[in-house]
Amino acid sequence: MARTHRIFNSRRLIVLLSLLLVAGFFATTLSSYYVSKQAILDAIIGRELPLTSNNIYTQIQKDLVQPVLISSTMANDTFLRSWVIKGEKNPNEIAHYLEEVKKRYGAFSSFFVSDRSSNYYTGGGVLKHISSREPRDIWYYRVRDMKEPYEINVDPDLANKDTLTIFVNYRVFDFENRYIGATGIGLTVDAVRRLITDYQQRYKRTIYFTNTEGKMVLFSDQSGRKESNLRATQGLNKILDRILLEKHGSYQYVAADGSVNLVNVSFIPELKWYLFVERSEEEALAGIRQTLYFNLVICLAVTLIVLILTHIALNRYQRRIEEMASTDKLTGLFNRQAFSILIDRRLAEYRRNPHPFSMLLADIDQFKSINDQNGHLCGDQILNQVAQLFRDCLRDSDIVVRWGGEEFLVILKDCGLEKAQQTAEKLRQDFEKAHFEGCGKQIKVTMSIGVSQYDEAETIEQTISRADAGLYQAKKGGRNRVCTATST
Repeated sequence: MARTHRIFNSRRLIVLLSLLLVAGFFATTLSSYYVSKQAILDAIIGRELPLTSNNIYTQIQKDLVQPVLISSTMANDTFLRSWVIKGEKNPNEIAHYLEEVKKRYGAFSSFFVSDRSSNYYTGGGVLKHISSREPRDIWYYRVRDMKEPYEINVDPDLANKDTLTIFVNYRVFDFENRYIGATGIGLTVDAVRRLITDYQQRYKRTIYFTNTEGKMVLFSDQSGRKESNLRATQGLNKILDRILLEKHGSYQYVAADGSVNLVNVSFIPELKWYLFVERSEEEALAGIRQTLYFNLVICLAVTLIVLILTHIALNRYQRRIEEMASTDKLTGLFNRQAFSILIDRRLAEYRRNPHPFSMLLADIDQFKSINDQNGHLCGDQILNQVAQLFRDCLRDSDIVVRWGGEEFLVILKDCGLEKAQQTAEKLRQDFEKAHFEGCGKQIKVTMSIGVSQYDEAETIEQTISRADAGLYQAKKGGRNRVCTATST
């Protein structure tokens, strides 16, 4: 004890530890400064930008891909095809149908163009008679001749005062797979641009869409881009062909002003567009650099404080280290290392005052199935709840040790074999009745328990071995039961 006292109160040791601490702080901080930049960029490129793209893509599925699905439904609608096949006799019927689609789905416009009559129908009736000689009708003949089932195109909407509109033009076939016209709905470009602006503000990124040629088709007014074609964007034009070929991935390029930009690209097959999500490297690192400098100041302050309070800190760290060394990190129960110390104390007490004590070796039934069916996170949650139930059901004088993955060893103080059996049976029933929840699911948990009483004629390892034998009998006998192994 005297030696321990001298170690923790040695001024020389305090000075040495203080110097090591200062050196460690600065070495770690400076090392972090030099390596953090690339690590941060890798994290942004590898995780942050793709995650943002995935979030935006999810929003797009809701806000932009829905018109494609609506148009597909219209193109396969039995009423629409039957009405065309019967000769388009009552235009009011198709007008009512298109108006209902428009209202139900909140579309800006809805239409159907008949290949037989060349009539352009909207919710207001026949808008016009299309002609191949009319430049504004070229889109229809392009749709009629294409192989794909649909296209997305940006055009003025004749039915709405030439408002610039994003149209989903879907080809329609009769029941014998003969082409009979084109249908679809439209969204205003301004409305979609507002969506993109909302995405940019929400995710703090530059967001825009291009077609398969690299030409920007949709972007926010706040994007800051001056070129509509990415092939004219310095730096990006050098890797554009690669981006369009690979369709998905993260990239870097140096812009005309010398700034480095990080970009993640995803191809959206439903729209046949590329989604670009950009972030400036300087902007990405600005906040982190501030955090790094702030951490330097904090490290210096902490170091100065530690120089004054090293002795107190050492004592606290010593207690914390002992706790960490003796406690299972997941459940907060004692671990096997702590068991060695605790059982020595219990044996010393027994030699001074030979009151009986017993051991329970408990194992969660079918725990592997719980992990396999619900995942290890769920299994960890169950282990935590099991540990808490042990705490709730046992006395403060009893010791619970996490013995293995799903095994627990209980030392029952002042407890003979019969009482230990009763305690084990009550524990078993408590586990059977308890409501365990993992990952939002109710999970049934039962426990098999082996019981043994310490016999001073044997070693503690033999007592544990008998409890293990009892546990084996419980498992072999069908699980969810208590079995006792006697001395041999």
